[in-house]
Amino acid sequence: MFASLQLLVLLVLAIGAFVMQAAALVDALRRPARGFTAEGKLTKPIWSLILGVAAALGLLGLPPLWFTTSSFINIIAVVPAVIYWVDVRPRLRPYGNGRSGGSGRSGGSGGSGGWSGRGSGSGRPGGW
Repeated sequence: MFASLQLLVLLVLAIGAFVMQAAALVDALRRPARGFTAEGKLTKPIWSLILGVAAALGLLGLPPLWFTTSSFINIIAVVPAVIYWVDVRPRLRPYGNGRSGGSGRSGGSGGSGGWSGRGSGSGRPGGW
């Protein structure tokens, strides 16, 4: 009974880790490359590679393989996804998600939807 409960907890944790890693990879792939470099972060290809390796390790931790679930590798593979979600992604949000081609802002001082540098002062989206 206790062993099956432990396996259930490990399964839930492995699925949660993989979902977080895969979502971080998809989100990073959708963000514009200029946002990464403008904010002083690693480039988009490097973040994509790091998050791709992390997601691959997370996938290996899912059943029926359970390759990394009982090892320290799966814990290490969660770290890049956590760093992306709490540090990189909040800094990339003003640059949009890559779907509209604009900065992701709505409204503003007129114009065609992209930021033209008018009114913001610093040249960054949001004026900060």
